[in-house]
Amino acid sequence: MPAPLCLVTNKDGELALNPAALAVLRGVTQPVVVVSIAGLYRTGKSFLMNRLAQKRTGFPLGATVFAETKGIWMWCLPHPRQPGVMLVLLDTEGLGDPKKDDDHSDAWIFTLALLLSSTLVYNSIGTIDQRALEQLRLVTELSEHIRVREKDDNPASNFVGIFPGFVWTVRDFTLQLRAGEKTLSEDEYLEDVLRLQTGGGQKAQERNELRRCLRNFFPRRKLFTMERPAADADLQRLEELREDELQPGFRKQVDAFCQYIWEEAPVKVLPGGHQVTGSALAFLAKKYVAAISSGAVPCVESAVTALARAENSAAVQAAVAEYQRGMEQGLVLPTASNDTLLAAHRDCEQRAIALFLSRAFADHERQYRAKLVSKLEAAKEEFCRRNEEASEQRCRAVLQELWRDVELRLQRGDYVAPGGAQLFKEDLDRVLEEYKQRPDKGVRAEAVLKEFLGEREGLTQVLKATEVQMELVERQRKAAAADAEAAQKAAEAWREERQRSMEEQNRQLEQRLKDEQSAHLQEKLLMLEHHRKEYEALLLEGFRREAAAMKEEIRGLQEMMKRPQECTLL
Repeated sequence: MPAPLCLVTNKDGELALNPAALAVLRGVTQPVVVVSIAGLYRTGKSFLMNRLAQKRTGFPLGATVFAETKGIWMWCLPHPRQPGVMLVLLDTEGLGDPKKDDDHSDAWIFTLALLLSSTLVYNSIGTIDQRALEQLRLVTELSEHIRVREKDDNPASNFVGIFPGFVWTVRDFTLQLRAGEKTLSEDEYLEDVLRLQTGGGQKAQERNELRRCLRNFFPRRKLFTMERPAADADLQRLEELREDELQPGFRKQVDAFCQYIWEEAPVKVLPGGHQVTGSALAFLAKKYVAAISSGAVPCVESAVTALARAENSAAVQAAVAEYQRGMEQGLVLPTASNDTLLAAHRDCEQRAIALFLSRAFADHERQYRAKLVSKLEAAKEEFCRRNEEASEQRCRAVLQELWRDVELRLQRGDYVAPGGAQLFKEDLDRVLEEYKQRPDKGVRAEAVLKEFLGEREGLTQVLKATEVQMELVERQRKAAAADAEAAQKAAEAWREERQRSMEEQNRQLEQRLKDEQSAHLQEKLLMLEHHRKEYEALLLEGFRREAAAMKEEIRGLQEMMKRPQECTLL
């Protein structure tokens, strides 16, 4: 993309997807690292996104008090550090714009940024004080805007498993990072700010609720502080400033931010570790926006289940197409033997299954695997049919060519003259020997010969020669025996290959399901570790009631992990 496109429009409080941007995403078959940025309007979000794109211009910056970005804008670029991966930057409409008519659009824009990204950047100005935290009040309301499961009485408890990494950038930061005599790192400063406050009253509870949400929902969090980029007079023309006209400290801080995003921001994955491609991201965006537009709450489980159906169906089609393409390119029909076709089938089938497994996910009922097996079997049978048809055509053409001289002698009556029976026997031997030597006859050589000789049984009446009749019958018998033997061997070979294929497919599928279950279990273990750390922090900070609630969540998660089948769910 040479420039960003609007992905989600926001007009009069109605969200809609831009078909042109969706088409771009659908064309991205590589895994995607999705970085979205949110924050108050007019805080320099677009400037940071342009830096991540390694461009001076792109997302519009604007130089007035009015918000420049509306909706969500998207820029797809090759990842600067990971070959074969696409970097998708999402610049969101600024929060808190006083010109907005709809109070809900901020929440839905923020919700979409969370659901679509693998890393969320929150941009603010000044310092992280109570006012800055209050601007993130949307975080405490996310349980009203996102559901993880279709049936879930406590959706917020599962947010940690699906939410992106959280990066907070504080612009125009002028304070020293110190606590008394101790110098703090940026991350230590963030953790100190998120420490729960003591004291009673509703106000303290609300403040702690926000801190708890940030701590619980975003276990992967990072802070970057940045000084003012340039003198006040130059701020309105940031796009025009040369690199050396920006403040040295700001350049260093922005570079550190970009390096972190490029090197640490992960590929977006679904529960179970399945990497999201651009086309899958487009599907999810469509599902989430459709839910919001209909007045429903976006459900991650529903969207992922629908995506799995679509991706698995596409994986079956792609795998079958790969098989057919490989067979078309690797085979010259007719093949010399069934073994040749079998070898090509085995190779193409393995490639097709590998392609299917690389794209399919959450096929717990194995219905798509069964569809693939059925379609590959049908495709194999079609190639067998075409191979036999090509062989028959080739064999009949060869026999017609070799029999031409015999036909001429029959027409001249050479075989009804004295010694004609011996002459016919010699000519027949010559035809059959030459037929045997001809290459590329394929798998139906004996069967076609048998039919060919059977069609000429009437010659015995014309020639009135017992020897000729006996010769034809014997030759036909030998051809029939050879055909039956070849057919039996071919059938046995196909049965053995089918059994081998089924066993190999089952082995690969079982391994894939084990890998998915292991990934889900690992996700639960990470959630459990995060909950335990939060439990210990709450005890240390003296919040025993909150610690007891966290202990109940830990117990529930441990119970779920004892039931392996539930580890395959979101």
